[in-house]
Amino acid sequence: MDRVLRLAGQRAVVIFSRSSCCMCHTVKRLFAELGVDPAVHELDEDPKGKDMERALAKMLGRTPSVPAVFIGGNLIGSTDKVMSLHLGGKLIPLLHDAGALWL
Repeated sequence: MDRVLRLAGQRAVVIFSRSSCCMCHTVKRLFAELGVDPAVHELDEDPKGKDMERALAKMLGRTPSVPAVFIGGNLIGSTDKVMSLHLGGKLIPLLHDAGALWL
């Protein structure tokens, strides 16, 4: 869990992902289209990925644990939460406040 939290705090937007996950791809694409350059950690390509995935599952309270999105070091959630924030007009202000996006 310490490694996840440390990585999550290193950039304004951090996404924990699996390279073959279609929902992860959707979230990464959304951020790219918004002009945000997140740090992406592909858990299936990381030697400690399984441990991080277990920690994320605990934090999220569910599996699968990816994608897991952190903004400003805070856990936002998965695809459903990110999309809900975006459709509700709350994602862009959140990204702006975290320094990930300039208006």
